[in-house]
Amino acid sequence: MSIPLINIGFGNIVSANRIVSIVSPESAPIKRLVQEAREARTLIDATYGRRTRAVLIMDSDHVVLSAVQPETVAQRIVSKEEEAEEGQGKA
Repeated sequence: MSIPLINIGFGNIVSANRIVSIVSPESAPIKRLVQEAREARTLIDATYGRRTRAVLIMDSDHVVLSAVQPETVAQRIVSKEEEAEEGQGKA
């Protein structure tokens, strides 16, 4: 049994099973969520100083910032799931 890991940019990887939501950082509620996570010390900034393009909300109440577009992260998750399904079909 393998844990699907997703690259969220610059070599940073998160567990796909732990992602609750992938959202754009543009709206005021998401900006508030990021600020609250920063204050609660549950924010993980994986942007390497670049512009935040995706906010990943994890089931552990951590918030992860990524410099990769939300669509790109979502596509990587879908690709991993398809790979896993193909692997199960062959076994």
